[in-house]
Amino acid sequence: MNASASRFGLSCALATAFTEAGQPDLPRIVAHARDVLARGCGSVTAFGTTGEGPSIGLSQRLRVLGALQGAGLDLRRQVVGGVIAASLEGALAEARMLLENDSRALLVTPPFYFKGVGDEGLYAWFSAFIEGLGAAARDVILYNIPSVTAVQLSIPLIGRLRQAFPGVVIGVKDSSGDWPYTQELLAQHRDLAILVGDERHLAQGVQLGGQGAISGLANVIPELLLPLATRGEANPGITTMVNAVLRHPVTPAVKALIAERANDEAWLRVAAPLVALDAAAVTTLRAEVREALAAKAA
Repeated sequence: MNASASRFGLSCALATAFTEAGQPDLPRIVAHARDVLARGCGSVTAFGTTGEGPSIGLSQRLRVLGALQGAGLDLRRQVVGGVIAASLEGALAEARMLLENDSRALLVTPPFYFKGVGDEGLYAWFSAFIEGLGAAARDVILYNIPSVTAVQLSIPLIGRLRQAFPGVVIGVKDSSGDWPYTQELLAQHRDLAILVGDERHLAQGVQLGGQGAISGLANVIPELLLPLATRGEANPGITTMVNAVLRHPVTPAVKALIAERANDEAWLRVAAPLVALDAAAVTTLRAEVREALAAKAA
């Protein structure tokens, strides 16, 4: 199914469990994917930012995809794949693997090593990427996350790419946290699948025509995020929870919350260069999140 054929909904930016040896922990990943899907997510997005995609090699990615498929997930409907590479060759290798395994869509960051690049260079890179996929090119979601890449996808650049590759560029995930930018993105490109990465802005974005989210917090509270992503229903407790997470390195913080829910401290493991939260930070974060969720429930 083409991802643009229906409302995108809520996708969990799937965290990656690791073994003590630093390899993807396939049983834990599969169990976690099944859990978030059962709790309301329409899909999972593997190898993104929360999933530590830049730290996961091609052979490891293939094993994860195989494990998800072997566990009964319908990759064409339920698995989006992150493409995060500085080189065109690397991005094409990641994308081809996802397409050959019939993944639902590609979530593609801009090349991120060189800073201060402009729209012309980014247009050339994305054009070469899509053209390099040839007839297989489909379901590309542009990923705007300048806090990590230090590269902003401008509104005009998105317009040029969608015009050059109609039906291939189907959406944008905006994790900028910049509400005026998100508003303009929705105003100019609402017929694309605009996915709001900052959960604090998710309900407002959906009210303005956004199609949902690829969400890191969906690893922890998918059932609470679903009304925001599908109906635009506000939840102040989510904002409080996001603010608590943002006081720490985000991916290790999300994993600390997964570990608490799963009662499995193995989820605290991250791939270098990330470092797991220390015990004091884990205790503080979990207490803050419990308080935020209890306040909403009250």
